[in-house]
Amino acid sequence: MRILIIGAGSAGRHLAEKLSEERHDIVIIDRDEAALNEVAAQLDIQTIEGEGSSPRILEKAGLMKTDLVVAVTDRDEVNILACAFAFAAGVPHKVARVSNPDFLHANPKFDLKKMGMDLVISQKEECADEIFTILRMPGTLEAVDMFEGRVLAVGVKVHMDSPLVLQTLKAFPRPELLQRIRFIGVMRAEELLIPKGDTQLMIGDDIYFCGEPADVTAFLEWASPEHENFEKVLIAGGGDLGLQLALRMEKTDTPVVLIEQNKERAEACSKELDKTLIINGDALDSKTLENVGVIHGCAFVATTGNDENNIMICLLAEKAGATFTLAQVTKPEYVPIINSLSLLDRAVSSHMSMVNAILHFVRGKNVKAAALLHKLPGELLDVALAPNHRWTDKPIRSLRIPDGIIIATVLRDQIVVPPTGDLVLRPGDRLVLFATPASVTRVEELFRG
Repeated sequence: MRILIIGAGSAGRHLAEKLSEERHDIVIIDRDEAALNEVAAQLDIQTIEGEGSSPRILEKAGLMKTDLVVAVTDRDEVNILACAFAFAAGVPHKVARVSNPDFLHANPKFDLKKMGMDLVISQKEECADEIFTILRMPGTLEAVDMFEGRVLAVGVKVHMDSPLVLQTLKAFPRPELLQRIRFIGVMRAEELLIPKGDTQLMIGDDIYFCGEPADVTAFLEWASPEHENFEKVLIAGGGDLGLQLALRMEKTDTPVVLIEQNKERAEACSKELDKTLIINGDALDSKTLENVGVIHGCAFVATTGNDENNIMICLLAEKAGATFTLAQVTKPEYVPIINSLSLLDRAVSSHMSMVNAILHFVRGKNVKAAALLHKLPGELLDVALAPNHRWTDKPIRSLRIPDGIIIATVLRDQIVVPPTGDLVLRPGDRLVLFATPASVTRVEELFRG
């Protein structure tokens, strides 16, 4: 696939790195020569210096023969105009990143999709959704939703007092739970294991599974009974991400406190929020943390625009007594470092949230969505079963499923159905598949359509 990325900032670089690993033909445009030189030094891709919304530059980049345009500069108007030109040029898929909520929540008459954009994405809102999902599932390593929220993919750590220790799936003590959830992966140290009937769970394993939210909650209450809902959530940073997260938390019964250093921004947030307590202060100041009441049982989320400050704020919050800490980082390479060193409870990359939202465009027309997890190698793919697909009208146990691919769950007529061996797949079924990194291309081959 030929992919044109407009914008060589952190988002564009991360996207180019992910897609270049899969040998796509990638061209990246930016007006910053230094940013392009940095990308060219790291990746074997074509770079073009110039304005991403210039018809001349777009034509030079080969717009007419491009399959996917992703505009991710920090200027909404450039991204929108570039995608509008791509639509006029007949490019099959167009994705624009926007930050101004006016573009996202405008009158339907001004819907950008009417200008030919297939996806209009807010990186901050995607990240806010991801963090919100984690906060509503205490005790999880990470969580992403599939099937528009009908299914959750969740990771948890096996602690020494967990009933999961030394259990095998074929002798699972709660078989009724296994009828509703599906294990998809086990991370043991740095090794990925695909769960089988004789897989024995060990202390320190990170286990991942899929299920409906109610079933996931029931499993977590049994497997990690020590984890309770957070008594309150404190958010450091009143920027777009912090504000969006607070708006989501206000829909729950959990008290929310938002700390913002800039007085004008704090006042702007107070106009948007109804139930959140707004504190004008510096989250790096221990007195501020003392005043907001960092206590045991609270979750602390740092969403300022500075990665290093977010990490330091979370370390201070943990020292002050916070039960759970999460830092948003713009540099994706920070995530594995933070996780491996156990500096914080979680680190979330807003760029990875964005990649999740657009990845399905390169996976084939029958792939409805795709998601990357931070700690589990591989992808979750939401695929639609065509009437003439080789799996149609066959029971799951009879399918010749390639190694490294697991059917995690099935959506049929808007109802989630467990993927038991005797379930006969039908045309129109949507499947959540987990594929290891080496098997992702096999999914593309199966469902490109």
